[in-house]
Amino acid sequence: MLLLISMNLAECYRLLGLESGAAFEDIKAAYRRLARKYHPDVSSGDQRAKDRFIEVTTAYKVLLNALADSKLDNSPGRTRTVPGRRSDQAPSATPVRDRPSRRAVQIQVNPNLSPLENNLKASAYQQLQQLLRSQRFPRAIALVEGLADRLPCDPEVTQWQAIVYQQWGRQLIRERQFDKARLYLKKALHTDSHNRSLWAEVEKDFREIEQLV
Repeated sequence: MLLLISMNLAECYRLLGLESGAAFEDIKAAYRRLARKYHPDVSSGDQRAKDRFIEVTTAYKVLLNALADSKLDNSPGRTRTVPGRRSDQAPSATPVRDRPSRRAVQIQVNPNLSPLENNLKASAYQQLQQLLRSQRFPRAIALVEGLADRLPCDPEVTQWQAIVYQQWGRQLIRERQFDKARLYLKKALHTDSHNRSLWAEVEKDFREIEQLV
């Protein structure tokens, strides 16, 4: 059984050396400082430093999600709806098995991004959905990885990236490419390690591999 990583907000602030309720800029600065200190490229071979890097990265992502949710909750009307779905329906964070095109249908407008970046995000989402519907997973991965490089602090883009990895892993299971499937399923968990729904789906995928091998 895979270990489910769960952190509360107080623990996340503590890991970054911050007081609870710290501002976004303080969180970002603390993460960058710690990431430079513990990054595997800097502390090669030091397992404790590697574990610390994973902890602070996870804490950073959790806090970004919490801040984004808080700002959106306090900003009515700041949701970009994709045509074809009622505006009062919330986006789903859970990967839907075998039906990738029915996943999140709303784009959250990130107040920390510029209007140009939010438009880029919405456009990329539409392209991503088309690629997933046609099962063009390598192209979908290239698209979402490029978007994540451009918008590294957007929690929704991080979620999309993890889901695309997981969906590609599932397709590889169907093709009986089990080693490659394991690689992408692990990448999904590493990308969005605090997403409980994703962990549950990936656990099912790993169990399926065990049954087929």
